[in-house]
Amino acid sequence: MTISQFQDQFGIIGKSKEIKDLVDIIMQVAKSDISVLIYGESGTGKEVFARAIHGYSNRANKPLVSVNCGAIPEGILESELFGHKKGSFTGAMENRRGYFEIADEGTLFLDEIGEMPLTTQVKLLRVIETKEFMRIGAETVTNVDVRIIAATNKDLQNEVDSKRFREDLFFRLKAVTFNIPPLRKRKGDIEELALFFLKSYSEGNHITTPHITNEAMDILKNYPWPGNIRELKNAIETAIALNKNGTLDEFSFLPLLREIDKDISNQRNLPVFLNKTPEDADRELMYRALFEIKKDLIELKDLIYRRQDEINNIDEVLPLADVEKNAIVKALEKTHGNKRMAARLLNISERTFYRKMKGYEL
Repeated sequence: MTISQFQDQFGIIGKSKEIKDLVDIIMQVAKSDISVLIYGESGTGKEVFARAIHGYSNRANKPLVSVNCGAIPEGILESELFGHKKGSFTGAMENRRGYFEIADEGTLFLDEIGEMPLTTQVKLLRVIETKEFMRIGAETVTNVDVRIIAATNKDLQNEVDSKRFREDLFFRLKAVTFNIPPLRKRKGDIEELALFFLKSYSEGNHITTPHITNEAMDILKNYPWPGNIRELKNAIETAIALNKNGTLDEFSFLPLLREIDKDISNQRNLPVFLNKTPEDADRELMYRALFEIKKDLIELKDLIYRRQDEINNIDEVLPLADVEKNAIVKALEKTHGNKRMAARLLNISERTFYRKMKGYEL
């Protein structure tokens, strides 16, 4: 299989040297069971690459289980990973398999591994090294055969130095390490990505694919995309959703883009025109004026929001008990009455949740 065929099969978009080199490395290591550590800023597509590694491996016909370590409260992460026996703790109403058991003979993708608590890191290291663990409340060990792929947007060496990440686990995970470059460092891929999202969204919503002008594409190419591919995708989809005439121009995107960090660009992300023609100069002046207008509008909106917050704070100060009761009610509404999930949202134990419900007669 060629690099291009691999990219087509696993949805990796980009013709830049950075992406081609990355795919080449992935194709070399995917067939083994070696642990892989993926670095990359938020939104660069770390899970896409993890899925590609699994899909090209000898475990491709087995489960790939993705776990966001930063999204699961510390108190229940161990249960989520290793499972538990019925009655092992308050709320354990039945036996439950953890992600390691579910991923047996397959791959476990641990996203945001840098957010994992130290106590859980100890147990993760043991599972990786011995291929066995015990469910919470169990008296026997469970054997598993799982390949580990981890990802993070943090500098794990710095986390180790700061005593927030175990050095032994770090060395165990980083057998093969690669870094997904941010979108601003592979601008040559922006047009291909933009056209892909344009077509994908249009087909998914059964609408005619809008035309995107050269001026609009210049805006996209020269913006540094702090949110990376995820931000680009959202910008394209929002622009299409708000479009009325079938053409996406620079005015379709300017209101959607954040103001640029001065360290990245002292031109506030204005397109750079080399060998300017009079038309280019006029266009650049127009862009500058639009960015100034956008900045003024943002400042005005923030001022209005701050003023509204001040008025709200003056008009009403709720007792703490009312705030707590409202939080419980909203959590129950959000989880459609699932008390276990509501307790997780509020980051309290189920026992405490039930006690407070009873106290507030809910």
